[in-house]
Amino acid sequence: MAHTRAARVLVGNCSWTDPTLIASGGFYPTGVTSAAGRLGFYAAQFPIVEVDSTFYGPPNERVAHLWAERTPPGFVFDVKAFALLTGHGATPERLTPDLQALVPPPTAGKRNVYLRDLPPEGEALLWEIHRRALAPLRAAGKLGAVLFQFPPWFRAGHESREHIRKAAAELHPYPIAVEFRGGGWLADESTTARTLSFLESEGVAYVSVDEPQGFPNSTPPLAVATADLAVVRFHGRNRDTWQIRGRSASDRFKYLYDESELGEWVPQIRSLAARAASVHVLFNNNYRDYGVRNARQMTSLLGLTGGRPAGPDERREPPSADGRREPPGQTRLL
Repeated sequence: MAHTRAARVLVGNCSWTDPTLIASGGFYPTGVTSAAGRLGFYAAQFPIVEVDSTFYGPPNERVAHLWAERTPPGFVFDVKAFALLTGHGATPERLTPDLQALVPPPTAGKRNVYLRDLPPEGEALLWEIHRRALAPLRAAGKLGAVLFQFPPWFRAGHESREHIRKAAAELHPYPIAVEFRGGGWLADESTTARTLSFLESEGVAYVSVDEPQGFPNSTPPLAVATADLAVVRFHGRNRDTWQIRGRSASDRFKYLYDESELGEWVPQIRSLAARAASVHVLFNNNYRDYGVRNARQMTSLLGLTGGRPAGPDERREPPSADGRREPPGQTRLL
């Protein structure tokens, strides 16, 4: 993708409500305790956020109205698609009542429901729920993209490509972005070229990632723009927790980038900005205030409006036993 105008580069976090972020005392001031207050405060610090809750339950139109109302003009939400649309399962109680009513009785008693378990009218309803629920954000000019985060078992092949193609058609004109976790989509030079060519032909944004390498579900840190939007997500580089199960997501992504690691991505992001109209840079290392701290550092490194160098209260502590640097407790970044 080539553009003659300057890209809009937005840097932010993948959550504003993570329990460890709230509990850390390192971001929200004392007294900012309501849902409206937290979102309003966050939106005064960053221009973009990723909504994670919609992965666990379908998006809700009333809630989207509130998000639009509680944020300033120009603020952007990237919204995760519900689990069933990305090949994951969800417990039946996570479905809306209308969807629950369409789950066949034999499936309703199972621990998880998958998209394949729904009849055609159930899948159609699920797409409609997304279109309707996200309409308030689009109407307000605040919908960035719908993020499809696919699991390792979403394998490269005709059926999976057809699902991506269908997602783009069902949600048009909402932009969609896809992130792969293994699955053979980038297994070698040939498959990588085919994958990226396919996404570009469909106008679907490829999500570049920074994450631990060397695992079957690892995706290489490839900075590529396949649409007018480019997305970069930072998951941390904690190899010890990358594949843990049964613990909170914040434990899995417990990693604080240092400035040199963030600096590796500065030329990559600038390159994306030369090829795409918009670049979304999002930090998913949601452990305490790690994500918001790194987002502020990246903002500064990129020389964006609102960026500033790390202050004296953000200086690194000595490395811990696992080689990572822990932030001082109760750090206030403002």
